[in-house]
Amino acid sequence: MEFPILQTDRLKLVEITEDHIDHVFSIFSDRRVTKYYGMAHFTDIQQAMNLVDSFQKNFQEKRSIRWGIIFKNTEEFVGTIGLNNLQIASRKAEIGYDLKPEYWRRGIISEAAGAVIKYCFDKLDLYRIGAVTFPENEPSFKLLLNLGFQKEGLLRGYIFQDNKSNDAYIFSVIKPDWIDQ
Repeated sequence: MEFPILQTDRLKLVEITEDHIDHVFSIFSDRRVTKYYGMAHFTDIQQAMNLVDSFQKNFQEKRSIRWGIIFKNTEEFVGTIGLNNLQIASRKAEIGYDLKPEYWRRGIISEAAGAVIKYCFDKLDLYRIGAVTFPENEPSFKLLLNLGFQKEGLLRGYIFQDNKSNDAYIFSVIKPDWIDQ
């Protein structure tokens, strides 16, 4: 399967390659980004290399798709967005995203997520897209609600981070809800 390139008015969503390792490290070494991510911040460039390798391997195995978010006009790499736990046969996946803090609250993830969701329902023929957030991550769950996701409930002790099990909210959007928007 060829990697799908997606575009919006401002953004191009591209395959993440070795050329992007420094950007990936910059994002995931920032504690503000990983605070609610379910993993510790990066301290070594090798961690970014391993993550990029896993993005590529999981795409080849059809288990996930992770795009780099790039501004069309400047080619600047500002974040990533993708599908985790992709199960084509079961017609479901989970969406996840991250963004350099200097670009927060500019509608970038909303714009990118809209393109990814459309791709999921139109091209992959998925029925359900889930999302998991920390209850304290209000900007993220508000974004999901604005995208048409519904809060389904609380997953107790679902994410292990900072040496403890943390609760998480689960959200979803299903194809009929998206089409009716």
